[in-house]
Amino acid sequence: MDDYRAIADEIAASIAAGRLRPGEQLPTQRAFARRRGVAGSTAGRVYRDLVRRGLVVGEVGRGTFVRAGHGEPGARVPLAEPAGAPVDLELNYPVVQEQSALLATGLTPMLRADALDAALRPVGAAGTAAAREAFAALASGAGRTGRDASDEGEAGSGPAWHAADDDVLFAANGRQAIAAALAALVPPGQRLGVEALTYPVVKAIAQRLGITLVPLPVDESGLLPDALAAVHRATPLRALYLQPRLQNPLGVTLEPERREALAAEVRRLDLPVVEDAIWSFLRPGIPPLAALVPERTILVDSLSKRLAPGLSTGFAVVPAVLRTSVTAALRSGGWTPSGFALEAAVRWITDGTVGTVEAAKRADATARQLLARQSLAGQTLRSDPCSYYVWWELPAAWRVETFVAAAAREGIAVTPGAAFAVGTRITPSAVRVGLASPPLPVLAGALDTLAQVARSAPEDLLD
Repeated sequence: MDDYRAIADEIAASIAAGRLRPGEQLPTQRAFARRRGVAGSTAGRVYRDLVRRGLVVGEVGRGTFVRAGHGEPGARVPLAEPAGAPVDLELNYPVVQEQSALLATGLTPMLRADALDAALRPVGAAGTAAAREAFAALASGAGRTGRDASDEGEAGSGPAWHAADDDVLFAANGRQAIAAALAALVPPGQRLGVEALTYPVVKAIAQRLGITLVPLPVDESGLLPDALAAVHRATPLRALYLQPRLQNPLGVTLEPERREALAAEVRRLDLPVVEDAIWSFLRPGIPPLAALVPERTILVDSLSKRLAPGLSTGFAVVPAVLRTSVTAALRSGGWTPSGFALEAAVRWITDGTVGTVEAAKRADATARQLLARQSLAGQTLRSDPCSYYVWWELPAAWRVETFVAAAAREGIAVTPGAAFAVGTRITPSAVRVGLASPPLPVLAGALDTLAQVARSAPEDLLD
């Protein structure tokens, strides 16, 4: 008994002296016993005694870590305690408290044997007539509120847009809808124009399809129409991919004048467009680019952000001239939807569940943005008050890789800006911070920790 207490006292002294720092992981009990030449049961007693004293914390499946914050005189204030799992500010899937109960209610009628039998039958890319009608309303805006969208768009934004039922095609998820649209428009070896900072999944899709991505200049208002024209003149593009509303990662939404100028340029260049509308539900009332150039725009979206990541039915609104080629791409890629998921989605759209959840997420996103602005006050941030992410240009003292590593040591995962950059000309000294996934108290603590990391000298954290 005295042996284990003496060993525990020795480790406690190392923690007090700073030789073992907050967040540092101790060896496994088996490895500790082997190193110290003691029995496994003795090692277990040592670790339990350290936990009892509040000096370490044990996490199931991860190990034992020196606990942050013991109040020793003159001790450095720790940045964070190690959590049971890292705080994930990379993935960005919003979930609001009330949505599960709402979704469960909508599924109840499907539990009848006849309804379930119909829902489990296979469906093709064209889905069902009911699905096309429901998703056309969702894309047009009616699905957000459960009533017809206003015929008026935002002031000066151009005409309201109403997707035709027959223009809607379906995929199992939004990524597959994007892949099918790109496969239909851009042959292997050809060039696709994208914003210089773009959705990383598009980079991966282009690589698999053999498509060359061409970065297009942007400013604080989004894609520059004149730059698009200049790039296209120099080396012609086959299509354009962009996010005109709440662009990921910058959070930019094209203002009416910029959107109209871009539409005019696209029409003049006769350039087909893939418009990604995945976050558009957070900024309702803004017509898509497809409202201005419907004859050459494929609008893609999914339910993964509106509802939940496991409910990721994707869809595309495709002009008639492109419908055959996009349908062929969906079929050949094996990207057609699940009948059950499609039927469930139709019920959630038509009974108002989707509109209710969207409204809750808009309020949630606004609250999280406010929290980010408060916690990261004084930092250089780009975002939209309605979005679920922040583009953070780091202080000059920090290299991106060093900051990401420092955040990881505190149990927080953020996305380096290079993940969004196309080509090698841009090396953004920034990270994207996703706000959607953690519970609000966890997010608040993580943001405060990141702010403290940013204010520290890199060598103080990583030496």
